[in-house]
Amino acid sequence: MGMPDAEGHGPPEGLPDLPPEWGRVVVPDDASTLAEEARQVRRELRRVRRQAIWRRRLGPVGRPSVGLPMLVLLVAVLITLTGLAAVTWPRSSRSGGAPTVLPYPTAPVGPLPALDLVGPDDAPVPLRSLLPAMIVLVDACPCAEQVRTAAAAAPPEVTVVTVTQDRSAGVATAPGVRPLADPAGGLRSYLHLSAHPGTAAALLVDRQGTLVRVVPELGPAADYRDDLARLAG
Repeated sequence: MGMPDAEGHGPPEGLPDLPPEWGRVVVPDDASTLAEEARQVRRELRRVRRQAIWRRRLGPVGRPSVGLPMLVLLVAVLITLTGLAAVTWPRSSRSGGAPTVLPYPTAPVGPLPALDLVGPDDAPVPLRSLLPAMIVLVDACPCAEQVRTAAAAAPPEVTVVTVTQDRSAGVATAPGVRPLADPAGGLRSYLHLSAHPGTAAALLVDRQGTLVRVVPELGPAADYRDDLARLAG
């Protein structure tokens, strides 16, 4: 057994000899008094294990490791590819057909103002006296062929009106079409419709004076024939 210490205490019974630099070793009767020291030891062991795990992942300390830079680069590339995919991914139309493009999104759909247009004899013509009507704005394009097509497609109950800003342009371009003028540009101003050379816009207005549809560029009759039938109903 070991030698006694300065106070005459030897090592506890049943324990092997301990290094003298450890000093006096006291074994308490109640092991709960060592709980705090046990927690400190466990905490230190966990810290040592975590350091060992990170050393294995990143490589030995003091030697350059490519693991972490490669991980950062991979994350950056994934984020960039995700952003590009979100921007360039083709979006399908909910209706299954071609997407609807509205060149004039600010054009209101609702009651038209009580405007007076001007006839060939310079007499005022109340707009509401022509309803239901298909009003074709021909101040940017005579578009005679499109106007004739509209007149042929319109039911007898629907008045087809051509409107220009020039008072002297009140000449009918097709049988049954009523030419009128809007010198003040009240219709375009109310609808926020700009004149585009080579195109004629059309307004479909029901009996109550409600603008039910704006056709920004008058084309084939198939594009608006169903709307004309509803106006006549």
